[in-house]
Amino acid sequence: MKRTVTIKDVAKQAGVSISTVSRVINNSKPVTDEVKQRVLEVIRRTGYIPNPLARSLVTKKSQLIGVIVPEVSDSFVNEMLDGIEEVAKMYDYEILLANTYSDKEQEMKSLNLLRAKQIEGIVMISNKIDNDHIEYINSLSIPATYISKTAREYDINSVDISNKNVTYDMTKYLIDKGHKEIAFIMTSKDKTILERERLSGYEKAIIENNLKLDEKLIRYAGIEYEDGYESMMELLDENIVPQAVFVTGDEAAIGAINALNDRGYSVPDDVSVAGFSDVKIARIYRPKLTTVHQPLYDIGAVAIRMVIKLINNESLDEKKVELPYRIIERESVKSRN
Repeated sequence: MKRTVTIKDVAKQAGVSISTVSRVINNSKPVTDEVKQRVLEVIRRTGYIPNPLARSLVTKKSQLIGVIVPEVSDSFVNEMLDGIEEVAKMYDYEILLANTYSDKEQEMKSLNLLRAKQIEGIVMISNKIDNDHIEYINSLSIPATYISKTAREYDINSVDISNKNVTYDMTKYLIDKGHKEIAFIMTSKDKTILERERLSGYEKAIIENNLKLDEKLIRYAGIEYEDGYESMMELLDENIVPQAVFVTGDEAAIGAINALNDRGYSVPDDVSVAGFSDVKIARIYRPKLTTVHQPLYDIGAVAIRMVIKLINNESLDEKKVELPYRIIERESVKSRN
């Protein structure tokens, strides 16, 4: 079996000390160009791979960033992870991923585990951030960025979009398409600041366009397919058949479409349905879902870039970043003008 090349072997073949090889690898102290090139040539020729643990002890940098997610299989999370991983690679960082299944106890355990792995920063994606998370992460003195519907309630680094403007714009879009009775299904049962902002955007569009604000058309559900299905069924069971339905989650919106189909209604001929986020299923399902494109990849990319800046003691332009969004017109909304 071929013996593994060690740093001692590299030093011997390059005719330098072990500490000089370490300086070249870690770029920790200056060496002459001639010596540096000689060491690098030996490393290339021998295929020497530095021990990451030993390297971290020298540089005091693990090049690891922890990422906590509520559900790794969720399409919403997947697209953010794409952005996180790509930017991490650009800056020579590796990702340690912790899947918590939206369980707070597991989130706290994951934070402790990541700390033990000597991570340099944290991107925390969670359905609900609270003081326990924030105080614990602050106690670790580890730079962190949060992606959560409750992040706006705290003075922390976060990335999001303007939820009030989003719901206003989509509601106005449906009104401009000739819909006068628009149901609004919010994919959360917690009346957080985010939900209040989303509701205020919807209400503003309704009132400004001289339509009736009917509380019976407003429902609180969850983010899953089943949640949208059940909320739509509740409306239909109450003999409420709106001209349009705006659901603040794509999977729940598809659930609403199927509930309408199961009751014999056609989308969009009888009822228009709009979603929120523009995850992959919105582009695949039939009818293709008209939705708000939330830049999930960019949200992940910006979140980890913020963390890397903090690791390097660079200042942030702002703590709460809001990214642009746009309405994507597809097949699930029909004009009634």
